[in-house]
Amino acid sequence: MSVAPPSTPGAFVRSDSRKAYALLVFTTLTWGANAVAARLAVGEVSPMTMTGMRWVICCFALWIAARHQIRAHWRTLLPHWRRIVLMGSFGFTGFNALFYTAAHHTTAINIAIIQGTIPVLVLLGSLFFFRTRIGVLQAVGVALTMAGIAVVASGGELAALAHLAFNIGDVWMVIACLLYAGYTMGLRGRPAVPGIVFFAAMAAVACLSSLPLMAFEVATGRFVVPTATGVALVLFVGLLPSFMTQLTFIRAVELIGPARAGVFLNLVPIFGPLLAVLVLGEALSLYHAVALALVLGGIAVAEYLGPRRR
Repeated sequence: MSVAPPSTPGAFVRSDSRKAYALLVFTTLTWGANAVAARLAVGEVSPMTMTGMRWVICCFALWIAARHQIRAHWRTLLPHWRRIVLMGSFGFTGFNALFYTAAHHTTAINIAIIQGTIPVLVLLGSLFFFRTRIGVLQAVGVALTMAGIAVVASGGELAALAHLAFNIGDVWMVIACLLYAGYTMGLRGRPAVPGIVFFAAMAAVACLSSLPLMAFEVATGRFVVPTATGVALVLFVGLLPSFMTQLTFIRAVELIGPARAGVFLNLVPIFGPLLAVLVLGEALSLYHAVALALVLGGIAVAEYLGPRRR
């Protein structure tokens, strides 16, 4: 009878890495699919309803999955309620409301490419609000990424920039990304509780702060009774992009650390356009390829070639 050789520490490390990579690919693929879901939702469910119901479903799932942790740590969150309200209202409700509104006016490809600029917007925000020093290469990366936004927003016709002729959907998406960048910066110094508990608190705020937007939608006659497809899309965004991927991303960070996991976020503006072409039949134009190259190139220069931020 043969005896299996003992497992080595290296084998466990490789196993953890493979698990983390699989989780991160699933996570970023799902986040990329959110842009496609937003476009599919046009005419099936109205934007504010989709935003509000997304967080209702997510909160329900969070309570089932993490209610014991939430009960154990909720008091720790009370002194931080202002931060939680701001982050949940702007980073979750505001971002998603603008995201789904943008989908009524622009393509999923544009949405995904613009969404890819968030890491560089965080870098800019850190410069302005935290006086974080940036090097020459990081400044070059920021410039490349901003050029990518300009290419997308102008539809490849840079002369349109001189006349401020922007697609309103792209403008909404840029504002949404600014809100999410602010949310990301707010994660600095977050309360010492499990990540899923802090996330649950912000999701609860998002539920409540979505109500006025839903009421406004009804009052202005913009409410659309969800169709069967609309209900399916709401369930999808509530359970996958909102809930499940938070768990998979948290687990991946535990396995390989935030720095290595963060690299995979650059897959979102790649998966999003690919899914838009495959699922929606959107046309990938030359200017999209140029914009994507500028955005990803800018991120690479700013995040990985420039000096590491502490």
